[in-house]
Amino acid sequence: MSAITDHLQTVRTRVCRAAQQAHRDPSSVNLLAVSKTQPVSAILEAAEAGQLAFGENYEQEAVRKIMEIRQNRPDLKLEWHFIGPIQSNKTRAIAEHFDWVHSVDRERIARRLSDQRPEDMPPLNICLQVNISGEDSKSGVRPEELADLVKAVSGMPRLKLRGLMAIPEPQSDPEKQRQPFSAMKTLFEELKHTGYDLDTLSMGMSDDMEAAIQEGATTVRIGTAIFGQRHYPGKR
Repeated sequence: MSAITDHLQTVRTRVCRAAQQAHRDPSSVNLLAVSKTQPVSAILEAAEAGQLAFGENYEQEAVRKIMEIRQNRPDLKLEWHFIGPIQSNKTRAIAEHFDWVHSVDRERIARRLSDQRPEDMPPLNICLQVNISGEDSKSGVRPEELADLVKAVSGMPRLKLRGLMAIPEPQSDPEKQRQPFSAMKTLFEELKHTGYDLDTLSMGMSDDMEAAIQEGATTVRIGTAIFGQRHYPGKR
């Protein structure tokens, strides 16, 4: 058994235990393996262990890996999620190669993704990133501006709005970890109550996935706990 396979089993056990403690069906929590800066070989190891959804932060690196895997392993039907900050000059490549984008926080970026999504591909699944902790260094729409962005994005023709994403300020105390996740859950439920058909709450990483699952996360984004330390971009 490879280290990645072993780590995946450990993470799946953590997800299952956290869901059960929250009186949730473990199958209601999706595991997204964050493979940014990891070599193609590591992604293939994880895929062989049954992990099919991968998250990437850097457009150029990600597209190279996506194309290489699609060319050399056409039998693998992987799902690719873009989870990093989005620059305007990167939207076309993201729209053309990814299945999901978790990090939309501006109408202009959403509009470009919609306009550049190929007609022969399914609509691009979108989560709106919320700066739930109010950190100046973090991307994300402010909670009080979220409703306007939701309204704008939900009407764009080549996008499918699925839900919300957040990267809260790191906290070591489990109760403090839960507070921003609880606030995200409230925003999510308020939007659903007003009529938006949302099903995805993307929050929680290696150090706080349990707190996120307690508060309703449907997707946890796990990198270090699966792959270990990051590799430098460009390494294979």
